[in-house]
Amino acid sequence: MSLERIRSLLGRFRSRLGQAAPPTQTGDSELAPTLTRELLESMLLARHLDAAAHELRALGHGHYTICSSGHEANVVLGRLTRTSDPSLVHYRSAALQIERARGVSGIDPVRDIALSLVAGRDEPASGGRHKVFGHKALGIIPQTSTIASHLPRALGLAFALERSARLSTLGQGVDHARAPDAIVLASFGDASVNHSTAQGAFNAISLISHQNLPLPLLCVCEDNGLGISVRTPPGWLAERFAAMPHFRVLACDGARLAETYRIAESAVEYVRRARRPALLYLRCERLLGHAGSDVDSAYRSPQEIEAALERDPVLCAALAAIATGALSAREILELDQRAAERVQTESERAIRAPKLESREQVMVALERPTPNALLTSGERPSGGEPMTLAQGINKALAELLSNDPKALIFGEDVAKKGGVYGVTKGLFERFGKLRVWNTLLDEQTILGTALGAATLGLLPIPELQYLAYLHNAEDQLRGEAATMQFFSKRDFENPMIVRIAGLGYQKGFGGHFHNDNSLGVLRDIPGINVAVPARADDALALYRTAHTLCREAGRVLVMVEPIALYHRRGLLAEADAQWLAADPEGSAAFGRARVYHADASDLTIVSYGNGLSLSLAAAKRLERERGIAARVLDLRWIAPLPLADVLTHGAATGRVLVVDECRRSGNVSEALAAAVLDSGANLKFKRVTSADSFIPLGDAASLVLLGEDEIVAAAIALCA
Repeated sequence: MSLERIRSLLGRFRSRLGQAAPPTQTGDSELAPTLTRELLESMLLARHLDAAAHELRALGHGHYTICSSGHEANVVLGRLTRTSDPSLVHYRSAALQIERARGVSGIDPVRDIALSLVAGRDEPASGGRHKVFGHKALGIIPQTSTIASHLPRALGLAFALERSARLSTLGQGVDHARAPDAIVLASFGDASVNHSTAQGAFNAISLISHQNLPLPLLCVCEDNGLGISVRTPPGWLAERFAAMPHFRVLACDGARLAETYRIAESAVEYVRRARRPALLYLRCERLLGHAGSDVDSAYRSPQEIEAALERDPVLCAALAAIATGALSAREILELDQRAAERVQTESERAIRAPKLESREQVMVALERPTPNALLTSGERPSGGEPMTLAQGINKALAELLSNDPKALIFGEDVAKKGGVYGVTKGLFERFGKLRVWNTLLDEQTILGTALGAATLGLLPIPELQYLAYLHNAEDQLRGEAATMQFFSKRDFENPMIVRIAGLGYQKGFGGHFHNDNSLGVLRDIPGINVAVPARADDALALYRTAHTLCREAGRVLVMVEPIALYHRRGLLAEADAQWLAADPEGSAAFGRARVYHADASDLTIVSYGNGLSLSLAAAKRLERERGIAARVLDLRWIAPLPLADVLTHGAATGRVLVVDECRRSGNVSEALAAAVLDSGANLKFKRVTSADSFIPLGDAASLVLLGEDEIVAAAIALCA
């Protein structure tokens, strides 16, 4: 059905041009002949690539048939924006990418898109991992969003353009190589406007502009009236866009190419000059089904489909060119024939191109090698002043800001207040508002700002106030941050250090929103690393490692900081001051655990975070009350887990007790149990965890959270 439709569409185009009347007007208001020819050429190439997508699929070689037919008027954005304008584009943007590549040496956009249709290994955007529009040399950043999840990053890109320029101007050690009038382009479909991510991004854009902060962002809504089969109510988008403060909104009709060009040019020039956001509302048509498997005649009447065909932007542009005398019908048909031949040639070549053939080839894009210096520990005692965990993190952050001029800290309350728990206290006064600032209360925007800043080479260190708040925005990590390098062959990276205050044991304060004890959502994301510092020395060593991983390996790191340990001073009692620690003056080995009581031979206790303090206290009780000598392993790294260390120390004692403060299901203890089983090691193994429950308010929290008595009882049973 879809293949027949695209063939019919091409036949209709040629037939109508053969019947076209001679020129009836010459319009100074129309586009120049050369410009018309070039735009139409890109539109025709895009149309024939759509046909190739269906042909290749029918032959068993193609894998992607979400086509650009009906959206080709976005070609004007490829012409009017520059390769120096970071762009995140709609998945129907073939004409835009082809036109932007015009005149760029060494790039053949038709070959690139043909390779993407067959998942070719040499395709320059994702290397065959997905069908994406993108190319580093074109400034088009590969992304796979279908629900506007790229809009927070787009906001971050625009914000970072201006922030890095200001830091450079003020001599802050930041090089800003972008043109001073560079802008960010982000395009999306009409159905995506209704997604909460889009609405959050629009709100944040308006709020930033309300504060008179520059934000050179051009948003483009390509409205074809349908989200798969669900119709966008007539008039809704115009009404919705009119209600957005601080946006200049312009509208154009993609069936009128000259009008679209002039209005889009006005929008681009406004954003360049005013450094303010604008929204271009581009009316499009969907001339085929949503994708190859979608039969739109099931929900569109023949009359509706015919009306859309009459507004075919390629046909309308060609007829307008003939009517104004810019091109003749014969010239356009020749252009069409050359486009068809060029696409056919590249499609045949793409079929023969190499494909991904091994698991290693697929996964090589997830991570760059770990720097050799981080494979072994560089930590050493310094004899400095003992600190709490909060003080250690504060010192680590100050060190990062001092040593890396591109480092930025932001989040709700992190500036003058110093965060809810005072962890960032004094950094705003010391490093200034360009590098430490408060954000609005929206985790998607916080992470999106980080994504954009990181993509432009800055080092963002965003803070989320509580682990429970991550769930409002976790797709910004899962679907955006973690996939960037995977879907761009690491041509684009977004290294960052995300700080999240979390875990339980806050004496029942705040209920589950302030005591979220589940790390499962972080642990199963490919391509990110997760660490849990429990003491000041761990924090300093881990943050140094994180910085190196960002700068030398492009990593995305998440630091989950145990709130209950921030200001803790003692282990058994506050007065003993055994939880304080001095600066180790070195980095932590990547993916390696820290061991306490390394000579103990009866039992190995494995834990992290709050569980570490519980385990160390339990170890003292076991020695005192039962004569059981337990070494305690602090995992520190949750992704990747230090499995080799667990097995090595487990083998030394023959017994492993995992103390997992998180829920019993879906967390660290399950992974460790599987690792021990997979290894075939002859170990006695047991785990103790918190309950599969949300954490209630007040003293009832202790009923579901793991306690020291449970650890002691499990250890005694394991050693019996």
